[in-house]
Amino acid sequence: MRFEIMRLDDVDGTAVDSTVVDAASVKRIVQQAAATGQRLYIRPAEPTAL
Repeated sequence: MRFEIMRLDDVDGTAVDSTVVDAASVKRIVQQAAATGQRLYIRPAEPTAL
């Protein structure tokens, strides 16, 4: 499964950037964000049309 992770602005909460990662990478990204105080929004990525 793939997830879209958006980094949120500290002031107004708008998405600053986003990336799509596999499930194995989510834990590492969340740990990095927690260590630096970043705010994230994580949701399942939309499946790509084949």
